[in-house]
Amino acid sequence: MNIIYILWLRELKRYFRSWARLIGSLGQPLLFMIAIGFGFGPVFKAAGMGDYIQFLIPGVIAMSIIFTSVFSGLQIIWDRQFGFLKEMLVAPVPRLKIMFGRCLGGATIAVFQGCIVLLLSFIVGFRFNSVWGLFAAVGYMFLTAFLFTLFGTGIASALRDAQGFQLIINFLVMPLFFLSGAIFPIDDLGSSLYAVVKINPLTYGVDALRGTLVNLNHFSLIHDFAVLVIVIIFLLFISSYSFSKIEA
Repeated sequence: MNIIYILWLRELKRYFRSWARLIGSLGQPLLFMIAIGFGFGPVFKAAGMGDYIQFLIPGVIAMSIIFTSVFSGLQIIWDRQFGFLKEMLVAPVPRLKIMFGRCLGGATIAVFQGCIVLLLSFIVGFRFNSVWGLFAAVGYMFLTAFLFTLFGTGIASALRDAQGFQLIINFLVMPLFFLSGAIFPIDDLGSSLYAVVKINPLTYGVDALRGTLVNLNHFSLIHDFAVLVIVIIFLLFISSYSFSKIEA
């Protein structure tokens, strides 16, 4: 059986065995939807920007995806500590396939998580524009999830300490999220902040979700797609090199 399929299936089984993990991971998106969505909604509407829930939900979905996908890299460190990674690395299988299978599983889980958040968003009044837009949004969810799974895998491959991984990821992920336009419009930002937002790959994932779901994108969907694919290719090379140098 193909090693990519085996590792993909293993990641899914490991995730769905822990219902507590699944339920617990929904706490932060729900908090953002309720506290920030309804808290800043009147201010957003008074500024003539429309319904804040419609604007915010794509950003909350992206938040769920990025946290789930990046932290999937932590499993590499656990597998290294418990010896499973050594068993995989000594197998006569290219390491690229091993890494790809793990990343595919992590991205699938992150997309599933994003779809759950999307379903929960209907409770607070979110509505998407079209069914075709919904299918396109799932595709962009996968691109974003795969991108940040590669990102997490590349960092985890260079580390042995789980606590160090979590500290580094928290240090990197929070700025990526808050500087992606997930919770505020990027149309009228100052030049310096706008430049930072433009080099953030999550910006294009959020923008694509906002465009496909509610037609409020800042860039074109083709532009978002191109940037995400280019960054994925770049991270695929970097993460592959980092994973190829890993020692169990």
